[in-house]
Amino acid sequence: MKAVIAGGGVAGAASAIALARIGAEVTVVEAYEDPAGPVGSFLSLAANGLRGLGALGCLTQVQEVGFSVPLQRMWSGNGKMLGEVARGRPDGDPLHSVTLMRGDLVEVLREAAVRADARIVTGQRLAGVVDGADLVVGADGLWSGYRGELDATAAEPSYAGLYSVSGVSRGLARPSGTFNMVYGRRATFLYLPAPDGSIWWQAQVPSAQPPDLATIGIDELMTVFVADTHVLPIVRAAGAVLGSTLHHVVGPVSRHQDGRTVLVGDAAHPVGAGQGASMAIEDAVVLAQQLRKADSVAAGLRAYDHLRRTRTEKMVRMAAANTDAKIAGPLAARMRNLFMPLFFARAYPKATAWLYAYDPGTLPVTVR
Repeated sequence: MKAVIAGGGVAGAASAIALARIGAEVTVVEAYEDPAGPVGSFLSLAANGLRGLGALGCLTQVQEVGFSVPLQRMWSGNGKMLGEVARGRPDGDPLHSVTLMRGDLVEVLREAAVRADARIVTGQRLAGVVDGADLVVGADGLWSGYRGELDATAAEPSYAGLYSVSGVSRGLARPSGTFNMVYGRRATFLYLPAPDGSIWWQAQVPSAQPPDLATIGIDELMTVFVADTHVLPIVRAAGAVLGSTLHHVVGPVSRHQDGRTVLVGDAAHPVGAGQGASMAIEDAVVLAQQLRKADSVAAGLRAYDHLRRTRTEKMVRMAAANTDAKIAGPLAARMRNLFMPLFFARAYPKATAWLYAYDPGTLPVTVR
């Protein structure tokens, strides 16, 4: 089977590894010279994504370039702890969530893809490359061109009323191993103390209109979090912002495959909520499994679509609720801070067990 993958980010590189592991001849075509993403952007992999990396044979390498985050704590802006749970895993699961720079994850996956004999071409688009391919994988992200080809009615991504700004702060003593989410007066703030003593953070700020991100710096964030004493010292300790992005949402895609072309990762189901990379890795493993079992590419894609659709649609709904909570008004925020300490620690593990306990299974150890 000859497979061509559009996109060399997490979804594309993971798909390349998985397809090579079942004997496919794989070419990855990436429009950018460096698909690793901007400096300063980090992501977390929950237990479900880590089990997918285990199937790809990359778990140890990813754990080595990231750091373990076993706990998650929720805070109000004034420093009141609202709840504590296991981070990105069921209670008692020894597979701890890992946080790392997005570029480091892409690098590990691309190196593994090359070791599996996948061919990676950067700085080029797919024009002409798909000729003769048995399978075309649209792993080209949120602004996927293949989404529109498969579903002519698919809507374009729209601004979600939220933007994020990331940075790194130094000189503050904070214990590592905990993911912290702070519900501030005007915005949400995430931070993770790293083993080297730095603090990786991201501010997620509601805004009815998309701002000019070039104008958002430390001074502007200090204004956003002026009432949040738990956040201000971390923002103040950052010399500059390292990355920023507008959040977008995409309506459901009615068609994910046509018997030859298939969408994976954000091209099929942009989810956010800390699960984008994990879901893309799951997609890659399940896609390869179903193609290996089937007697044709078309049959394998139908089986893949059937297996993934229910889970990813549930994840999309969960992500939408997560976004809504971050752009809630002052009254909703006060109610959340009042009731979360009473219910969060008990309700959250039950509500997320379906997500974190998932195991996509295995792939062949040998490659072609």
